[in-house]
Amino acid sequence: MKVDAMKVDAMKVDAMKVGAMKVDVVIDGRPARLTIDAGTFRYQPEDAPILEREFSIAPVMPGAYSVLIGDRSYDVVAAGPEIRVNGKAFAVEVFDPRSMRGRKRAGLGAGRHNVAAMMPGKVVRLLIAKGDLVEEGQGLVVVEAMKMQNEMKSPKAGRIVEVKTQPDATVVAGEVLLVIE
Repeated sequence: MKVDAMKVDAMKVDAMKVGAMKVDVVIDGRPARLTIDAGTFRYQPEDAPILEREFSIAPVMPGAYSVLIGDRSYDVVAAGPEIRVNGKAFAVEVFDPRSMRGRKRAGLGAGRHNVAAMMPGKVVRLLIAKGDLVEEGQGLVVVEAMKMQNEMKSPKAGRIVEVKTQPDATVVAGEVLLVIE
């Protein structure tokens, strides 16, 4: 199939409008980081080589897109937590770490507070147990994401009333790991 060069250039311009974007993704249970910037994407899975390519994208209809990567064309349909690429279905979760900014201090008064995973990953170790008294800023749990260990700290002083995870557990972004009262 011959592709019109002017249409390809128009798609590249549309792709450049996306701007720089970094998100954490889980595709069929495999975590990775996806970076899109000015018509280039970088897909960095935890357990495979990094893939970096130029691309262009054009909407075909709401939720359906034509994606050109190199000289290959892909039909992509987004339907809820599933994406179909040339008819093959993939379970996809997307987490933008920037979405958690500004929420750290919101609603930290009296009462229970859920401590949730900031991104998909694996619990490496728990630094507390049910019933422990904790201070604001104290380490609670270590989660590994993208081969980096992140210590989650207590947002407030209180007592651990519930631990909902354990070492070696796989967690998704937003999953409640423990509860402080």
